[in-house]
Amino acid sequence: MREIYHNATNLEKFTVMNSQYGIENSGIPTIFIGADALVGDINIKDHFEEKILEEKQRLLSCNITSPNSTAVISKGCLPSASTLTIQLVIISALIDSINPCGLSVLIFLLISISAIANTRRILLIGGTYIAAVFIFHLFTGIGLFSFISLSGFSKGLSLLGAAIAIVLGIITLSDVLRNREEFLLSIPESKKSVIGHYVRAASFPAAFVLGILSGLFGFSCTGGIYISILGLMGREFSLMSGLPYLVLYNTVFVIPLVLVLILAAYGIPMEHANTLKIRYRRILRIIVGMAMIALGIIIFSGWLG
Repeated sequence: MREIYHNATNLEKFTVMNSQYGIENSGIPTIFIGADALVGDINIKDHFEEKILEEKQRLLSCNITSPNSTAVISKGCLPSASTLTIQLVIISALIDSINPCGLSVLIFLLISISAIANTRRILLIGGTYIAAVFIFHLFTGIGLFSFISLSGFSKGLSLLGAAIAIVLGIITLSDVLRNREEFLLSIPESKKSVIGHYVRAASFPAAFVLGILSGLFGFSCTGGIYISILGLMGREFSLMSGLPYLVLYNTVFVIPLVLVLILAAYGIPMEHANTLKIRYRRILRIIVGMAMIALGIIIFSGWLG
């Protein structure tokens, strides 16, 4: 028996369990029995004994042994595997991180300062930009994760995110196959003048604002990946227990930005890096597009399989 009105920990656990059990209209009292949940006095009164007997039978079936003393475990006795793994978080973050939006803005910023700044200033200004990108994505994730957890719609939002990831992947591949010069999933042309203003300023405050704008305007590039992972996290974790996964995701997310900054600070011309980015952007987008589609399929199979 857990009281939730005056106990925040119990309330958070109750919210997470409602999400895990797919309960959209939760109520008090609620009893969780095995894989079933009974909500409300009438439902509990009518089905409590039935569900207890079913669960007892299921547990007993897990302990049946064969003549050879080998445990016979029914399918219902197997623990359900967690859909979200550290490997999936890392792979998803890497896919998200190689989207051209954030990389392009950083390269333009470094091009503007590399000729007039020393190594220390390049690292500080570039680091400020990366820190802003990290903070924006982390707090966006915390906000979305809180909404997903409290709403109880983790399954729906995760499937929506998976669908978005697949659609974005198809659009990305379509742009490449049609040999488009301007890609649909990129920073809007109308916002590039705003970004250009902060790039030219090349100060610490400007770099921080630039990182926020890059995260905001570039979220459309691969945002479906982030939403999908957040939906899976909302299914299995509370905010506090899921926070390490969010930090891990966003740490991996900024690794390519850190590598580009180190290369710029220690002598690799950013004009050359920009040339390489333009030369291989179609290959990069093919990789990203195929990865988004694959991730969406994995998430669908995890929920529906």
